[in-house]
Amino acid sequence: MVLKITSNVSIPDDEIELSAIRAQGAGGQNVNKVSSAIHLRFDIKASSLPILYIQRLLKLQDRRINKEGVIIIKAQQFRTREKNREDALQRLQEIIEGVTVVQKKRRPTKPGKGSKKKRLDSKTRRGKTKALRGRIL
Repeated sequence: MVLKITSNVSIPDDEIELSAIRAQGAGGQNVNKVSSAIHLRFDIKASSLPILYIQRLLKLQDRRINKEGVIIIKAQQFRTREKNREDALQRLQEIIEGVTVVQKKRRPTKPGKGSKKKRLDSKTRRGKTKALRGRIL
């Protein structure tokens, strides 16, 4: 099976390391004997992703990415191992999809003539109102 990121970029399963671990927190007697949580590890540097995506992923300030360039995701939201596996893979997909989108460069704009006139008129009106509050001689 392959994790599809975009129409032409996908990650083969052998690059994603999944292991079942015991979930933390409350859950009764069953939580102590069943490994339903999933621990996902994805090495960014050793992946087959395009170089541009690898560079962007390594620049991300995300606590799930360690110093060695490995994405670590722990999924334990659901009771079953299969649902937690799907959740971990979806979260990995969202991280990688986040770097595929190119942010549009901001083009600075200047205020128009109408907005300048409106601003100055409101300042004049406000000044007249304040002038009426002065001491009467």
